[in-house]
Amino acid sequence: MHIKKPLGLALAAAISLMPATKVVANDFLGGVVTGVILHGLANQPRKPRGGVSSSTRAINAETQTALNYFGFDAGTPDGVMGQKSRAATVGYQSYIAMPPTGNLTQLERDILVGAYNRALAGSAETLRLTSKDPDGVRALLVVQRDLMTGSGTPQRRAGYAGLPIEVSDAIDEIADSSDPSAEQLLQRSGFIQLADLNSDGNTDYILDTSASGSSFWCNAQQCKTIVFVSVADGYRRNNLLLHDPQPASFECFGGTCNVRADAVPPATGGATGGGAVMASSGQTGAASLPMFNTAAVQPSLSSHCSKVSLLTNSNGGFTSASNVDNPEFALNEQFCLARTFAIAEGETLIGNSRGVSQADIEAQCPAFGEALAGHVADLGVKPVQSVVAAVSGFVRDNGISADQMAASVKICLAVGYRTDDMKTALGTGLLLIAFGETPYAELIGHHLLQGFGTAKRGNLAAGWYDLALSSLDNGSIPVFAPSQPGRIEVLRQASMSLSGGAAGTATTGGVLPVFAIKE
Repeated sequence: MHIKKPLGLALAAAISLMPATKVVANDFLGGVVTGVILHGLANQPRKPRGGVSSSTRAINAETQTALNYFGFDAGTPDGVMGQKSRAATVGYQSYIAMPPTGNLTQLERDILVGAYNRALAGSAETLRLTSKDPDGVRALLVVQRDLMTGSGTPQRRAGYAGLPIEVSDAIDEIADSSDPSAEQLLQRSGFIQLADLNSDGNTDYILDTSASGSSFWCNAQQCKTIVFVSVADGYRRNNLLLHDPQPASFECFGGTCNVRADAVPPATGGATGGGAVMASSGQTGAASLPMFNTAAVQPSLSSHCSKVSLLTNSNGGFTSASNVDNPEFALNEQFCLARTFAIAEGETLIGNSRGVSQADIEAQCPAFGEALAGHVADLGVKPVQSVVAAVSGFVRDNGISADQMAASVKICLAVGYRTDDMKTALGTGLLLIAFGETPYAELIGHHLLQGFGTAKRGNLAAGWYDLALSSLDNGSIPVFAPSQPGRIEVLRQASMSLSGGAAGTATTGGVLPVFAIKE
């Protein structure tokens, strides 16, 4: 008896590693395997009712969630891999050119979950890939497969919305150094202009990098304008410096373009702008020497999250609840993930808004930051209960209706994050908490921990994390990454490590923007 059981298990294990087609092809071997497995099961202790352990169920639920995310319908992620889940698995395996068995190998599961985590991280590279590839987010599965197997199948090449590939590559280049994604840049007024600049009957393209909002492309007076003119073998790129470019600003012959003399603004002399002034040496006739304003620059949350995303991807995915070795980095990951979800929700609402352009929305949203400026200032000196009470009083005293304002506030939260306007992001976050949507308190905790838009106060951050977690424990619906398994537990474990200290003012109102949203 002591030899028989291990032998049965060894046979079953050995056979399970063989391809299914070979087992089916040999009826005799199939009969032996069935007998061995049935005998082994008869001698095994009974599993709990349902036949799946809690840990296996959690793994299966994560698999089902990832399959659903990529459009392979696995049904409700209940942790039971039934017929619908297996059909979804077959679809996924076929898509990544793996044998469609309906049962995932460890490699296939790692590819699936790895791609899912990359999608949630939302790095600039990921957004570019998914917006350019005809298969959208599913393209990540192929990229992840190639990364993990080293197969390196050729990438499909396609431009944005029918644009030439040369133009699309330049849009990627601009997006790399700025907060807006390539898709968002294309939606910005004035970013891209179409004209026939060299009179050859074909469409040429003007990209105004100032629309990106990034200083990378600009000097004190002008920003780089990238002009693509058609030539026999495609498009020729011209890099030019110009403020407010228009088709009439250029003279183009063949593939070469120049800025017209009358389009160049006159030199202003004296100050150079952009924080630089000219300092005299104090001697007659001596040349002026440049002196630069070196005041501290407000840190960019967008840049911070790009770095966090790169680290997350290099680590193979987000920190899990079972491996919170670096609590601050785990909270950074969740901060950037929450920011991504807030931007996505706001942009969905913007798409449903009526009678107002995106430019109008961006111009009006800072009103929230101004109106809540006193309360935002209190974040670094007052405890959570005091700030929430004060903001709730602001809402009450100004007759603000949560039902009427919530959608507009969420739109402006997205605008605040997308434009790196921390005052607006924090002000709108506080309003949502005062409206009773307390899971948003997590955002305030992140800001206080990292010092974006407020002083760094780890001890005060802990109170905001506690408020969000208590709300979720009491049944509030998660507002960030609701399908990510274990996210709340990661927040709980990582935020327990916080400590620090300090103590503060309040308020004023004004006219706050309300946007009409389609039902």
